[in-house]
Amino acid sequence: MRFLVLFALLVSNFSVFSSAQELANDNVGLLVMAHGGAPAWNQAVMDAVAPLENAQPTAIAFGMADPNTLQAAVNELQGQGVTAIHVIRLFMSSESFLRSTEYIFGLRDDPPEGSYDGTTEERLELSVPVSISRSGLLDALAVGDLLADRALGLSLDPAKETVLIVGHGPGDDTENATWLQRMNVLANQVRTAAPFHRVVVNTLREDWTNKRAIVEEELRSLIVAESAKGRTVLIVPFRLFGFGPYAEVFEGLSYRADRLGFLPDSRITGWIEDQFQQLTERRSF
Repeated sequence: MRFLVLFALLVSNFSVFSSAQELANDNVGLLVMAHGGAPAWNQAVMDAVAPLENAQPTAIAFGMADPNTLQAAVNELQGQGVTAIHVIRLFMSSESFLRSTEYIFGLRDDPPEGSYDGTTEERLELSVPVSISRSGLLDALAVGDLLADRALGLSLDPAKETVLIVGHGPGDDTENATWLQRMNVLANQVRTAAPFHRVVVNTLREDWTNKRAIVEEELRSLIVAESAKGRTVLIVPFRLFGFGPYAEVFEGLSYRADRLGFLPDSRITGWIEDQFQQLTERRSF
């Protein structure tokens, strides 16, 4: 009987050791998807990802779910002998390019309408399993902290300041309402950071001319009205990098801004790492 118990313990310990050894030997690649832009924009993303390169093989695919850049990133990781790939989508919305990404990676059979025609040329060549993150920066509480720090960095007299948090925004009205709701949740951290007169969030609807014109007029009127009442508007971009078109949009008006987006900031690196760890914990392959 004692021999059987001892044997069972040895088998149990061996199983635990084998599982731990298997995890230790696992070589999962990190593939970060990002919109891409001017060289400074791309460099800011590369700088944010760089601290993670020592922990696992890493590659970046710029473009809006571009099969070409994604295939190049996959090839880079597969060339390093990864056993799996975690794809982290560094976009604002959790829905951004999700269906396209799932289709390109072969995780769904129906291509997004108007984007892909279902031909095999749009699918990637893969030799390892892939998992894809489902969250966006609109869901990240760390972004709320970041926005608060940006506002505090601009502030001189909170009671006489209105914070305007403005983002790119989508064209669809329902999706835009979701953006505004989530931005407002994150803006609560700005509201509690200092006794600002007011914290306003809005989206410029940048790629939709008619909708953008309406928002531009609203935001310019806001700044003019606040200035007339002796208050300063602090503009905080809800953007991954830079100030976008806001210098042009608010030309001739009085406001304060440092023109910084979310990057550079280590909290974005931390968010990417957290998304990677969540996928690792959920792995079923």
